Amino acid sequence: MNQPPTDAPQGESIVREEKAQLDFSEDMSYGDYLHLDQVLDAQKPLSPEHNEMLFIIQHQTSELWMKLMLHELRAAMGNLAADRLQPCLKMLARVSKIMEQLVHAWDVLATMTPPEYSALRPYLAHSSGFQSFQYRQIEFSLGNKNAAMLKPHAHNPARLAQVRQAYESPSLYDESLRALHRQGFAIPAEWLDRDWTQPYAANPGVQEAWLQVYRNPERYWDLYQLGEKLTDLEDAFRLWRFRHVTTVERIIGFKRGTGGTSGVAYLRKMLDIVLFPELWSLRTDL
Repeated sequence: MNQPPTDAPQGESIVREEKAQLDFSEDMSYGDYLHLDQVLDAQKPLSPEHNEMLFIIQHQTSELWMKLMLHELRAAMGNLAADRLQPCLKMLARVSKIMEQLVHAWDVLATMTPPEYSALRPYLAHSSGFQSFQYRQIEFSLGNKNAAMLKPHAHNPARLAQVRQAYESPSLYDESLRALHRQGFAIPAEWLDRDWTQPYAANPGVQEAWLQVYRNPERYWDLYQLGEKLTDLEDAFRLWRFRHVTTVERIIGFKRGTGGTSGVAYLRKMLDIVLFPELWSLRTDL
């Protein structure tokens, strides 16, 4: 009886090909591309506490997400200033998704109990998320300007220069109002060329411009979408702030923060800040 021909030669060829594909001795590997040795070696606990690894990785990963957020925010603002609204909208949508990642990160940190945090807190000295130069740039880029927030970065001239640039530049909302003006909407002149270091203050003329957009979304579709993307972003940012304050209260109660702030009391004040006021108040008049 004849036997079917064997496919051993073909099988051997596949095995040899797979082995060749698994050899990265002469090519860039996954770990090489991501510099994983450096990234995974960047966790240096100072205490003997098991939970310090969670604390370090929580904040390191948050800083990586913030780096991406700043990358997208700057590009979005550049496109907005050049009236390229479609790529701007895509980038702002991504920024909101990044903020969602940061919101959910608090869920992991909240698994740390007060005794666990108290055991490692003495090893933190005065280091605090309050000193994050990337977070400060994000806040300034979103319009929450405060000269006092430059001081925590004064010891590092390079970092201070980065934060100061965001402080002295138009915010995302300022660029949005300029875009409205270029599209023919009557934005008050003093809101188009103001002192960018000052917090934004709501204006009836600005609200009227946004109302025209929202009452005729088909005609002003891109600007309407811009308004909604800004609202999405502030919505996500509010959630981040809320999860921040509740997580801190859950872990340390009303103790002062390691960076010298009043802790929960300070964070609760931040909940009252509105970044894009007219986009919220106009909804009452629609």
